[in-house]
Amino acid sequence: MTFLSYLINGLSLGSIYAIIALGYTMVYGIAKMLNFAHGDVIMVGAYICFYAVSAYQLPPPVGILLAMVVCTVLGMVIERLAYKPLRQATSLAVLITAIGVSYFLQNSALLLWSSTTKIFPNFFVIPRGAETSTGFSLFDGQLNISYVTVVTVLACLVIMLALTWFTGNTRMGKAMRACSEDKGAAQLMGINVDTTISVTFAIGSALAAIAGVLLCSAYPTLSPTTGSMPGIKAFTAAVFGGIGSIPGALLGGLLLGVIEILAGAYIGTQLQNAVVFAVLIVVLLVKPAGLLGRQIREKV
Repeated sequence: MTFLSYLINGLSLGSIYAIIALGYTMVYGIAKMLNFAHGDVIMVGAYICFYAVSAYQLPPPVGILLAMVVCTVLGMVIERLAYKPLRQATSLAVLITAIGVSYFLQNSALLLWSSTTKIFPNFFVIPRGAETSTGFSLFDGQLNISYVTVVTVLACLVIMLALTWFTGNTRMGKAMRACSEDKGAAQLMGINVDTTISVTFAIGSALAAIAGVLLCSAYPTLSPTTGSMPGIKAFTAAVFGGIGSIPGALLGGLLLGVIEILAGAYIGTQLQNAVVFAVLIVVLLVKPAGLLGRQIREKV
């Protein structure tokens, strides 16, 4: 039962990584750039939800929706001000800009909300009389599963299915796929590439808000640097599964979460990050494009 408990916790953490990784993989797949500020958008979404519920006493669903709206607008503003002027710039210039935006968001959060660590409330509880229940037990109490874990895994699966349907059946989704294949050809066919990229940033940022709430509900601390390490690990998950692939983000996130939890349990928490990145290196040595990625040959 102990191993099963670790496995479930790994799937829960991996689901969060997968939702975050979607932002990386969608932006890279279409704009061919790495948005390293994505992890800090997670932090902003968590703060918005935290203050909406704690300070203004809004219901949690309203707080989550407000966080999604704010992060959607934030993602579009970042794309318009920081990345759009660099559309024809080198990859190095875009990368440095993304790191700069990341530090700007962290320091802005530091000025707005201070460096004091906040205790994030658990929204996923069920009242039972005078008390509240945070989870349920199976096998005569030998296996405990929290409601946060269930909601996180279900949310990940629903988001993945919705995005897969969206990219395959809607006009904007097909425009995204066309831009990911060849932006020049897509523009010649009448697709507005700038609008498509902005919508991609908006969707990724809205998902980042959901991931921020789920992450802080499972690990209830919140600070201006909350999104930094999960953002890096989610980027690792995107590369692991094959960056640019939505199923790859799901597979990479789940595997990364399971590996991290099992490594922490059986090897030690001090080495779990080293194990995670070592596995990534091994996978990329065998499959440079990731588990579900594809090699693209360029004609010269």
